[in-house]
Amino acid sequence: MQTDTNSITIQPVSPIQAEITPPGSKSITNRALAIAAFADGESILEGALDSEDTQMMMDSLRKMGVVLDHDPETALIRVRGGHRLENPGTTELFCGNSGTTIRFLTAMCANAHGNFRLDGVERMRQRPLGDLIGGLRQLGVSVESEFGNDCPPVLLHAGGIPGGKAVIPGNISSQFLSGLLMAVPFAQNETTIQVTGGLVSRPYIDMTIAVMNAFGVSVHEPEPETFVIPAGQRYRGCRYVIEPDASAASYFFAAAAIAGGEVTVRNLSKNALQGDVGFCECLAKMGCTVEYGPDFVRVSRKPEDVLHGIDTDMHFISDTAQTLAVTALFADSPTTIRNVANMRVKETDRIHAVVTELRKFGVEAEEFEDGMTIQPLVLSQNAVPDSVEIATYRDHRMAMSFALAGLRLPGVTILDPGCTVKTYPNFFADLTKICGGE
Repeated sequence: MQTDTNSITIQPVSPIQAEITPPGSKSITNRALAIAAFADGESILEGALDSEDTQMMMDSLRKMGVVLDHDPETALIRVRGGHRLENPGTTELFCGNSGTTIRFLTAMCANAHGNFRLDGVERMRQRPLGDLIGGLRQLGVSVESEFGNDCPPVLLHAGGIPGGKAVIPGNISSQFLSGLLMAVPFAQNETTIQVTGGLVSRPYIDMTIAVMNAFGVSVHEPEPETFVIPAGQRYRGCRYVIEPDASAASYFFAAAAIAGGEVTVRNLSKNALQGDVGFCECLAKMGCTVEYGPDFVRVSRKPEDVLHGIDTDMHFISDTAQTLAVTALFADSPTTIRNVANMRVKETDRIHAVVTELRKFGVEAEEFEDGMTIQPLVLSQNAVPDSVEIATYRDHRMAMSFALAGLRLPGVTILDPGCTVKTYPNFFADLTKICGGE
């Protein structure tokens, strides 16, 4: 791969034969950090991700007085817990563009004592928080959007959570519900959270509950999308092992689909906490072979086997929709991705951004309110431009997913490759390795 500080040009490869273990899950790392900070005793997080998003979480926790030691070389984080955090005056927490950090800590800080102001970059100030703010208010917390637009900055006057019942929409982001679930075990009264309008990304809620369980707290679901959390529970510090990031693994699975060959991802299984492992089922429908082992997932495609377009609902695995959209370029028929409207309120409007960049390859791509349709490349008719520069919109997933097109097509250049620091700082080095580079 040819690279400078502003761009990287991907080199096409022959069929791949590789094994890789991606770094730890961002989603699990930030959940475990937030919970460990409020747990009784010390926690040791193994396999923790070192990225911009997790650094934002750790920096914010330190500003709150949490003592933690991070060793990136061994991927260990040691957290000395203690949920009764006192913050005289106003504590300023800068969360960058990390949605998990600002959403989880807006809820968790309600258990502390003092005033908090949580803010982020310009794009973060456009990302919605209204459903979380409304849920906290229903539970007796004093919290508001500084500019009155239900977006950051958030002003929180913390003094504990009374509890009770909250009804929140579930169609924008599962992170609102995850934040509330993690925070309310400390509430003065039993808390019931009811979700209306359907729940986006349900696997992330299952992940949240699993992490809470590992730290000693229980959540009951007496009926679908109704969650009951008994009062008086306390998180207990523990040693917790974090899975490799399944969203990151999707790029390597797709690399096997696009370039041909075989990629094995270690330390993941079909029963992983992360729903994004389900991305492999999309590749299976496209014609790839998927093998699940107790501690690995393997995706392969013989070069002579054809990829087929599919029509798929990616509601629960929307973080992998960009990966599938790029894979769809190399299918023999159109691909339609449905039910992913929440992609429009991520680091960028991902539906619009993906369609815009796909069109640079000379294909027809259409966006609609909650998805997109991608027509495949017609390689035999030489319809592909000699070179394509991909704008990444400061979105890590745009950079990583569109890099895969360069495994088949010459002249694919990714602008601002450094944006992958958000969740996967070493992505391009690892992509080079699985392609046989140094």
